[in-house]
Amino acid sequence: MAITKIKCRNSGLKEAIEYILNENKTENQILTARNNCDPGKEYRQMMDTKEYHGKTDGRQCYHAILSYKPGEITPELALQIAKEFTEEHPRDYEVVIAVHTDKKHIHSHLVWNSVNCVTGEKYHVSNGDYYRKIRAVSDRLCRKYGLSVIVQGDEPSKTVSYAEWLRQSKGQPTFRSMLEADIRSAIEDANSLGEFYMIMEHLGYEIKHGNRLSFRLRGQERFMCPGRKNPLFTEDNILAAIQNNLDDIEAGLKPAVAYRPAYEPYRKHLKYTGFLALYVHYLYILGKIEKREYPPRMTPEMRKAVMKFEQLREEFKFLRENDISTAENMTAYKAKAEEMLTGLIKKRTILNVRKRKRQKLYTALADVETLADVPRLSAEGVPCLEGETRRYSEAISVLEKSGIDRETLKREKAELYSQLAELNRKIRTIRKNLKMCVEISERTPKIERDIQNAEPIRKKRQSQVR
Repeated sequence: MAITKIKCRNSGLKEAIEYILNENKTENQILTARNNCDPGKEYRQMMDTKEYHGKTDGRQCYHAILSYKPGEITPELALQIAKEFTEEHPRDYEVVIAVHTDKKHIHSHLVWNSVNCVTGEKYHVSNGDYYRKIRAVSDRLCRKYGLSVIVQGDEPSKTVSYAEWLRQSKGQPTFRSMLEADIRSAIEDANSLGEFYMIMEHLGYEIKHGNRLSFRLRGQERFMCPGRKNPLFTEDNILAAIQNNLDDIEAGLKPAVAYRPAYEPYRKHLKYTGFLALYVHYLYILGKIEKREYPPRMTPEMRKAVMKFEQLREEFKFLRENDISTAENMTAYKAKAEEMLTGLIKKRTILNVRKRKRQKLYTALADVETLADVPRLSAEGVPCLEGETRRYSEAISVLEKSGIDRETLKREKAELYSQLAELNRKIRTIRKNLKMCVEISERTPKIERDIQNAEPIRKKRQSQVR
């Protein structure tokens, strides 16, 4: 079980080297090695490199730590892995290596100069470099020697949290694949959208509802939106997958549609007037425009309209379904929609108040579920779990003091989350429709002008054909 950390130091280069070369920790420096520098001259040679290239200020060195599960590795093998590590990363930097055996878990320390001794370039590590380079090299070497792999960041908020660390140990190397795997698992276990959200929260995720559904693990800086890459993971399609079978949807055997409209018998449409007639005419013109006709025969506004053809069709569908053909109809619809929106927001506020009153219990329930493996891992000697152990104990204490059965609390939480999810969906739909009303009102005069400009061209073409 290999845990990698990296620390950046702006001072204390000499102290860092002296610390890792401590004779009491390295069996009289038997378990030490150097790369591009000599024993006893490490600090001086690193400073000479800095002075030669004129880069003595700023970042001084980097300090990496490779830790292993107690009993999983020998000191000699740990030293060998550290040597092979420095042969690949960081190359051409002066590095000091030391294996410490003073604790139950054997761990290697690597301190390297911030300035490349060949090129004079300063070493830089970003979050992406950490995952692509340092972690990748460490993981591959551990697998080479048959060791299990777990990755732990030095600063959880910028690298990885405990929850991600735990899931990576189960063979899910990237956050995206881990997130998608957890979503699939939650879909299989959930009976409703609210229960899905509860399960995801219990897996350690924070959820952001908006135009796109986003997730992040506790401790991460940014949310990730899986629906951007895979439409199966949008909120509507997650609901569809819960109600149907995800495998069938992916195979194309079932449509990924969240809601089926009720059957309506065919009825002949009345003659379109007002907005509807305008949109029908405009869509007809745009549908007849061929690519070879523009730019010479089209105005810039018409070219933009062609690009927004699907949006215009959606607006036409909205007008037809809500029987909006005049400005008066539009005003009446907006008034009714705003009234509904106000009522839904009030209901959501009431539910959010209930949620806030129970938030401490809901958070404790999520912590107990997320950190369920912490006591066992801590007992096995896995380092760096003090914060998680404390959080788990506090969560257990909160639930015990509440006197509420966990299963009862889960059902209550799932029901509340379901109601909130449904209200949020309705609110988003109404807001989208209100926004569409504004766009239609603003677009109508432009459509009329474009039709007027297009008519002479159409008539001219008809006369040429004749």
